[in-house]
Amino acid sequence: MGIVPFDLLFSVNKYPKAEMKIDAADFKMQGGGPIPNVTVGLSRLDYSTALIAVVGNDVIGDLGISELESEKVICDFVIKKKQSSAVASGWIEKDSGRRTMVLSRKIFIRPDDLMLSDYPIPKIIHLDGRDMPATLKLARWAKKSGAVVSFDIGSIRNDVSSVFPLVDHLVVADSYALPFTKSRTAKQAILKLKKICKGTIIVTEGIKGSLGFENEQFYHQPAYKVNTIDTTGAGDAFHVGYLYGLLKNKRLPSRMKLGAVVAALKCTKPGARTGLPNVKQLNKFLKTDLKSYMS
Repeated sequence: MGIVPFDLLFSVNKYPKAEMKIDAADFKMQGGGPIPNVTVGLSRLDYSTALIAVVGNDVIGDLGISELESEKVICDFVIKKKQSSAVASGWIEKDSGRRTMVLSRKIFIRPDDLMLSDYPIPKIIHLDGRDMPATLKLARWAKKSGAVVSFDIGSIRNDVSSVFPLVDHLVVADSYALPFTKSRTAKQAILKLKKICKGTIIVTEGIKGSLGFENEQFYHQPAYKVNTIDTTGAGDAFHVGYLYGLLKNKRLPSRMKLGAVVAALKCTKPGARTGLPNVKQLNKFLKTDLKSYMS
């Protein structure tokens, strides 16, 4: 369950200064959102995925859902409301792959929107915490139903800590973990987070890789070096690989490696979804000399 913004992505040669006008080098439209991106990624890796979300009764909402359905994501539980769908606009600097995203969202999923008796019980429920009352309701239902709860947050927006005791796999960006815990390192942040989250904890650190903690042991996974085109959705892609490994009953080091691989592949293409691999592409990356991806 999560937000479903539609992304308008502009590639620029260099970020402009204030008051400047520039031409875009490229433009792409595609659906976004951390949870929808993960459903697409796992669908490409041959897992059945479904989305609980709310969209507006408008063209943007229709485009987003149509795109998800084309990726074989089940959208039977998406709710339409008479409001505007969420839209995100991003600028991507071509040489560096750096990006800036702006989100406009005035549509929310409420606890009463959740029809729990209609939902099949999944193996994993993946959440982004944007709408906390609904998030807590679904997470509690997951625990009672025997589903694994996975949680993603990339930056400090709203207080999501009340869901942490219900989370089995907390995979968060350092841009959230460090300021939230008032820590200087990922290790310090994890030691503080584990006081409120008894599950597995991973902090992703961009090009520095990721640090994970499970069964009282730390594991580090370096990031793979690739020809980076766009980092948009790299964190979402890490979740795809991580959850794929979890569904395959892999140990934490292997789950983190798969997360790093899928994130690297995603970064070789523009947009959050274009570079998400299928099983064949994932296995090729794992077996091929990684230097070939630098050219």
